[in-house]
Amino acid sequence: MSRYVAILAGGSGTRLWPLSRSRRPKQLLSLVGARSLIQATVDRVSSVASPDRILVVTEASHAEDVRAQLPEIPTENILVEPTRRGTAAAVGLAAAHIAHRDPAASMASLHSDAAVADADEFGACLTAAFEVAESDDWLVTLGIRPTHPHTGMGYIQVGQPMGLFHGRHAFRAVRFVEKPDRATAEQFIRAGYVWNPGMFVWRVDVILREYARLLPDIADALIRIQQAIGTRSEAETLRDRYGTIRVETIDYGIMERAERIATIPSTFGWSDVGSWAELMEIAPKDPAGNVVQGEHLGIDTRGTLVIGEHKPVFTLGVDDLVIVDLPDALLVCSRASAERLKELVERVQSDPRWSDLT
Repeated sequence: MSRYVAILAGGSGTRLWPLSRSRRPKQLLSLVGARSLIQATVDRVSSVASPDRILVVTEASHAEDVRAQLPEIPTENILVEPTRRGTAAAVGLAAAHIAHRDPAASMASLHSDAAVADADEFGACLTAAFEVAESDDWLVTLGIRPTHPHTGMGYIQVGQPMGLFHGRHAFRAVRFVEKPDRATAEQFIRAGYVWNPGMFVWRVDVILREYARLLPDIADALIRIQQAIGTRSEAETLRDRYGTIRVETIDYGIMERAERIATIPSTFGWSDVGSWAELMEIAPKDPAGNVVQGEHLGIDTRGTLVIGEHKPVFTLGVDDLVIVDLPDALLVCSRASAERLKELVERVQSDPRWSDLT
């Protein structure tokens, strides 16, 4: 059975503003290591799928940068959305293209903007997920063993064991719960719930059948798009049909309502790099706990993130700050306040003096 990987790269995350912006989202940035997050994602899946079986779903404003960063991926494997319609549409578009090539294939759906500490363990867990998906009509999700009661994550209740696949234990997934409060998250951790990182594996025929059952309106558009692949009307059909798809997530549209869901609890050191505080948790630190990119001289400086692209940054007697110094914008905030960055970005967007900075 052929194995493919679809990488979703259409986000415009601003939680790492001002470094990450709509025209330069975080997946295109080198936040952890020399490679960008999307390049690192492709590197991680190379043990499972060759470049000709890796598809990237992105949007027109990012397509040129994605192609430049991923020269090993064939041009026809960079699928460009005419407009953003959510992850259900993006995953469905990739599934339609894979089904056109090989109706018997299996596929993984991954996000392009996460960081993983142990690439070998990730590859082993992904291989195990493929084995589960190919054994029967299972929709499989990798689950992340929680490290703390995160209130911004989705959680998966782990059910009955299903056996050992590629040396990893698989379980029935009982239910999905989005973003609980802290007390509930603590209860979930005690009960053995896992985080939902949005990493899915299934047979292509199985997921398209679930679209037809649970999202028939989206399935109809995908059928028309698939029928036009390789024809003269492909671009026109994609533009016309994709735009009619309602905005929906794959999590709510399919995973939370499907009946045969499996999960593989995993410990490969995953982070969605969702904020400056989270970047500080996973990035290399100096002896004082500082994370530095660029030139920096600090005295009595501890627990501080410093990014300076064009000039040295000097700090004296400061703790727990975030300092991001770019040619057109400077951000200074406490690590605790970094979680409220969305408020600041919304103010910047609404002010005509600065709206082009987002």
